[in-house]
Amino acid sequence: MKILLVHNGYGKYSGEESVVDQMAAMWTEHGHQVVQLRMSTAGSRDSFVGKIHGFLAGLYSPKGVREMRRILKAERPDVVNVHNLFPFISPAALFECKKAGVPVVMTVHNFRLICPTGLFMRNGKPCELCLERGNEWGCVHYNCEHSLLKSVGYAARNAVARYSGAYRKCVDRFACITDFQRQKLIQAGFDAAKMVVIPNAVVATSDYDPVIGTYVAFSGRLSREKGVDLIVEVARRHPEITFKFAGALRDPDIVENLPTNVTLVGYLHGEELNAFYKGAAFFVMASRWYEGFPMSILEAAQFGRPTIGPNHGGFTEIISEGDTAIGRLFVSGNVEDLERQVVALWNNPNEIVRLGEKAHDKLLREYSTEVIYQKWNDLIKSML
Repeated sequence: MKILLVHNGYGKYSGEESVVDQMAAMWTEHGHQVVQLRMSTAGSRDSFVGKIHGFLAGLYSPKGVREMRRILKAERPDVVNVHNLFPFISPAALFECKKAGVPVVMTVHNFRLICPTGLFMRNGKPCELCLERGNEWGCVHYNCEHSLLKSVGYAARNAVARYSGAYRKCVDRFACITDFQRQKLIQAGFDAAKMVVIPNAVVATSDYDPVIGTYVAFSGRLSREKGVDLIVEVARRHPEITFKFAGALRDPDIVENLPTNVTLVGYLHGEELNAFYKGAAFFVMASRWYEGFPMSILEAAQFGRPTIGPNHGGFTEIISEGDTAIGRLFVSGNVEDLERQVVALWNNPNEIVRLGEKAHDKLLREYSTEVIYQKWNDLIKSML
């Protein structure tokens, strides 16, 4: 089987790029042929001309359409797996797949199909206004991108895609990464019969080192929407607990005047990142927005480390509660409840070990690459 992966990169390597690369490797390792149509946003926002080019391409990209037509004709794939199309491929390219009679499955990484920013967030809190109104103009009214040009551009390109019917007419299946996401798309009017849930995956081994680490850890972008300031506040209140943060710094103000029990280790990858996971007692995520499917929860589970996360979005499915819990949930945005959960888990080593074991078991059952490959293989076979 030949699969065409289509993705417009964001300029900086992100979790979404990682998932695309993992899928390419997954298909190749199982004997399938993978071809790719990849473009990148890197450098396009460095000049005014570049920003205008990105704005226009998001509405309709002649180059993206031509490239899609060219690769479909040259490679003749059995199926197209679309990830991100904005701005330089554009949803208009999907009509080329329709004309060629090649089925399309779209991996839905975020909420961009129904929210121009893709975040479902405004002023640091979840926002579903565009979903409720059935249009994108709340993004302009509230200037959600904090740049009128960007807010107008993001809203306009979503509106054009919606009016043209590019997604509804040309995408045969939407592979959502959580059921929460699936429900939101159905609420927005997308065909429930086209929806499936296939989570993200990581390579999982059958064993891990159960020895509890020496610090509470965070891995990801150091930004306000990630709730990093909430975790820092918990650290400030508890100097007896060591905290370490790994990731690129996005909002410098949230890490000013850090308490002495907080260490920023910077952006890590490879063995350095693995060592960071192994050295942790457990992980904390305090995202103010719903997120899509946070890979750091699975990466922590690889090493038998549980995660504390907010009680909204896909976190409730992944982390869960009660007998199926692989961590702890706290009231989103509530620093007091986050503090309670962190302190309670830190002071209960047996619970850390128990939850870490359940996290690793759930990873093997539901999120390992072999399990997820089978889900994808069954889906595409049903489409063909």
